[in-house]
Amino acid sequence: MNHICRTLLVSTLLIGAGLAAGSAAAQSERSFSQSELVASGHQFFGNASRGLARTIEEAGRRWGKPNGYVLGQEASGAFVGGLRFGEGTLFTRNAGDHKVYWQGPSVGFDFGGDGARTMMLIYNLPSVSALYQRFAGVDGSVYFVGGFGFTALTAGGVTVVPIRTGVGWRLGVNLSYLKFTPEATWNPF
Repeated sequence: MNHICRTLLVSTLLIGAGLAAGSAAAQSERSFSQSELVASGHQFFGNASRGLARTIEEAGRRWGKPNGYVLGQEASGAFVGGLRFGEGTLFTRNAGDHKVYWQGPSVGFDFGGDGARTMMLIYNLPSVSALYQRFAGVDGSVYFVGGFGFTALTAGGVTVVPIRTGVGWRLGVNLSYLKFTPEATWNPF
């Protein structure tokens, strides 16, 4: 009887280890490596991407490998309260590519306006539909003619890390959220 219990325990542990290894391999197949993201970002951002590799490396250190990313453009402006609107394409390994739109309000010590090319790294995205919600966070901007920066927004276990490079004049810190939608809308709320 003791031998049967040991055999069952060892078998259960081996099966569990095999499932964990299979899950890690599947996660690796669905996520994007730093080199893939840097290459895509360099192609998208062009010459303004000097700090891109370091930014992606820092995001990878903090959150791991993303299983999706968005490339797009956005425009925003603020005078204490502000608005941001953008559009782009969501790239995933297992669910294909999808057009996405984002919009959102902000409030804080924030003045100016900017237009930016944006790469958003997305972590722990279980499905495309999980992106269509509000992601809250704190954002800071310093643009004097041009600028580069990143922040992190979270909702429901999903983390979105927008990396922006843009032109304009903007200075401030604000509380904000981005609402993602499958279709364009002017309603930021």
